Amino acid sequence: MSETLLSKAAVLERLPEHPAVKAILAWKPEALVDAKFDRGELTLTIAAEEIRSAAATVQSAGYNFFEDVTAVDWFPSSPRFQLSYHILSHIYKERIRLRVLLDSDAPAVESITPVWPSANFYEREVFDLFGINFEGHPNLRRIMMPDDWQGHPLRKDYPVEGYR
Repeated sequence: MSETLLSKAAVLERLPEHPAVKAILAWKPEALVDAKFDRGELTLTIAAEEIRSAAATVQSAGYNFFEDVTAVDWFPSSPRFQLSYHILSHIYKERIRLRVLLDSDAPAVESITPVWPSANFYEREVFDLFGINFEGHPNLRRIMMPDDWQGHPLRKDYPVEGYR
């Protein structure tokens, strides 16, 4: 496979037997919003309301190790937030990225802690720094900032010196 960027159509055409692509398409093809293969890495964009089920689907397909979840604030663009879940398969010796895009009006997504309990602290960090709510999280509260802190410091519209 070349190291060039492949779009969703090209990924589906050239990687139909990729275990993650195959599992997602067998489970719910409409949940796969986009797919890209770039520089040896597969990124599957999942509909926000399907992330927990998609995580369980790739887990059952052999992606057994949750590495982390992080966020990006694309302010002022819309959708504003991007969540990236990095998942490893020891069987296939490769990583995939599940990506979710969220609008800025009360960004929320299902927690994947029922699938991977190790997502707990990563989701708390994203909640604390970006203000993204993880529905169904067992203990969603600040992890880095003091409990009485105002705002979410990694948002692009957060004042450089904080609120005064």
